[in-house]
Amino acid sequence: MRSPRLQFGTFLAPHHPLGENPTLQFQSDLHLAAHLDRLGYDEFWCGEHHSSGWEMIASPEMFLAAAGQLTHTIRLGTGVVSLPYHHPFNVAQRIVQLDHMTKGRAMFGSGPGALPSDARTMGISPMLLRDRQDEAMGIIIRLLNGEERFSYQSEWFELHDAALQILPIQERMPMATASSISPSGMQLAGKYGIGVLSIASTSAEGLQALPTQWRFAEEAAQQHGTTVDRRDWRVLMSWHIAETKEQARREAVHGLHRWHNEYNVRVLGRPGAVHVEDPWDLLDQVSESGAEGGGAAVVGTPDDLVQAIENLQKVTGGFGVVLGFAHDWANRENTLRSWDLVARYVIPALNGSIRPMQASADYVEANKAELIGGASAAVMSKIMSHEGAAAALATTMAQMAERQAARQAKSTADEPENDPTFRPGAGLPRA
Repeated sequence: MRSPRLQFGTFLAPHHPLGENPTLQFQSDLHLAAHLDRLGYDEFWCGEHHSSGWEMIASPEMFLAAAGQLTHTIRLGTGVVSLPYHHPFNVAQRIVQLDHMTKGRAMFGSGPGALPSDARTMGISPMLLRDRQDEAMGIIIRLLNGEERFSYQSEWFELHDAALQILPIQERMPMATASSISPSGMQLAGKYGIGVLSIASTSAEGLQALPTQWRFAEEAAQQHGTTVDRRDWRVLMSWHIAETKEQARREAVHGLHRWHNEYNVRVLGRPGAVHVEDPWDLLDQVSESGAEGGGAAVVGTPDDLVQAIENLQKVTGGFGVVLGFAHDWANRENTLRSWDLVARYVIPALNGSIRPMQASADYVEANKAELIGGASAAVMSKIMSHEGAAAALATTMAQMAERQAARQAKSTADEPENDPTFRPGAGLPRA
């Protein structure tokens, strides 16, 4: 019996360096969505941010609606809608419209809001964010489920005889909540029986927290009478992949250096992030041991990423979706090539797509003498039963013998001569 397939997607915050035309950045991100759709990726998530300059998608629903017109099968998720910044009824209406505009491919991801500067702009205390996400989530689920009209009064929004006039195409809208190092995201997922986006797993601290995180979701689910499924657990990883590790490092080193020093350190001031002068030293810090240990990213080959994902599966106990963090460490051409290599080699290796093909090749190799012998005998039987074909074969065999003798005369090696000519089927016996 085949085991459940590990799914793959991307998480686009985005984190774009300052200095480029934002109009063209939007177009580049839409091109990435179309590229991943052509390669067969399962999911595409993008976020909501209102400050910092680098994270420039303010409405994931608008972006995903545009992406829906350029893609065919990839599912499109809000990663995430910052619920404290919106009236829950409007959020529910937008995600329903997105589901219809993408013909049932929408996924609803929510969070409390990631950037403190966004909360300040909205005039919301950071202490209120997670409780408001929880409150809004309960209302949105009721609306999406098509409950009878209901009223609700909160300190920050009101509903009077509320019901959606259009429901989602999907009977069960895929939902996920953002989770970082604290237990609140996992507990919210357990409370409502929805999926998880582990977005902090691109840091060493986030990776170390993963093994204990899922337990928080299971405990909350048991407390609230719901269930959670590891197949709905999405783990974020960072990588840049090339044909060789040296090539991957050359392509990513300077973009990674700029992203770390200019954004994480200078703009955001992330706790624990310090300026690193030497780009190669920073690359070693970030990618040391890949996603297995001290490092938080895989900068190397497809085989390196396969090993890192397998190790992370063992450490966490298993998850259903790998999301690659979309970044600008390398130029666009090499970035698209990295996603291409993951689709061509990493995904089939982890999901066993190559295994039956390899088994078929191994079987033919193990039985080639018997197979070729029987096929050659069948060909010779038909040829010899026809006088004209037998005469032509005799001429062909004589010519082959002459050519072989001529080659052997020129060669000083004792090894048998190779016949490089390809012939379909079993071919003819050697002269």
